[in-house]
Amino acid sequence: MHRRRSFRLGRSRRFADRLPWYPRAGLAEFGVHLYGPPPGQTVAQCLEDNLAILRACEGALTSLWVSDHLQDDDHPTVEGWTHLTYLAALAPSYRVGHLVLAQSFRNPALLARMASTLQCLTDGRFTLGIGAGWKQDEYAAYDYDFGTAGRRIAQLGEAIDLIRTMWTRSPASYAGEHYRVTNAYAEPRPDPLPTILVGGQGPKLMRLVAEKADAWIWDYPLEMFRVPYDRLVAACLEIGRPLTDIRVCCEAFAHFPADPADFPEPSPAGYLDFMTVPLGPTARDAVAQLQPLLELGVAEFIVGFEDLATASCFASEVVPAFQ
Repeated sequence: MHRRRSFRLGRSRRFADRLPWYPRAGLAEFGVHLYGPPPGQTVAQCLEDNLAILRACEGALTSLWVSDHLQDDDHPTVEGWTHLTYLAALAPSYRVGHLVLAQSFRNPALLARMASTLQCLTDGRFTLGIGAGWKQDEYAAYDYDFGTAGRRIAQLGEAIDLIRTMWTRSPASYAGEHYRVTNAYAEPRPDPLPTILVGGQGPKLMRLVAEKADAWIWDYPLEMFRVPYDRLVAACLEIGRPLTDIRVCCEAFAHFPADPADFPEPSPAGYLDFMTVPLGPTARDAVAQLQPLLELGVAEFIVGFEDLATASCFASEVVPAFQ
């Protein structure tokens, strides 16, 4: 039987004493994206590895994030909401969120209550990361209606409106084409309201981000990030919303191998004709690779790590260069 030590990290701080959500001009915050078990590893072993990364990065990285997928062929997976709530209790010095929840997987009224509860229990550390959903095999396996991308984006827009209604009114009523609530009591309501971060890149989605999101995230490298970023800029101009109202975030993966020759070659990103590659192969390279994104306006980088050594090096050598 696997025996697990106590892994609780640093003591919680009052929300007002933590690093601010919006850093000072010219600076960036950093978070860590923790993954579920790779093939051949148990959930318990993966948890130990992830908690070691959190310990190594505590104080340098200020947020932790997990994915929301229901299956990966026949490999072990962990359900995203349960995973995050468990880590939120173990790591009280980190802000927490998902990259990103598929809005189709959970009734939005129930999700509003789940988010409100977690925001209260974590003393304001929760960010609601949400998207329209994209992994069709999960929808088919779990009998969720996949529909068209346009329909899922419309559902996402209604879900955001309904969730905010639940957070700010009691009783709450909302009637849309896809979702509705009637005289729903949602006490206690969250204070402060969680930030709503939307992930995605298509034209319709970026219009929704401009209209409804508090924050947005898309992927490194710069060439791939820039396409939806420009869509967001155009959408904000069209509706008259300042781009500075939206916290711009970028997700990346870092690998600093002992031998730079082991650094991987670029591979297809699965998005148009772009290629993707990790940050690296050294900390100095990563600083140079992230700098143009900082200059573009990225306020937070959320980074997954190949291993503990990469995470430790990133926390000690990359993060200070941006602070």
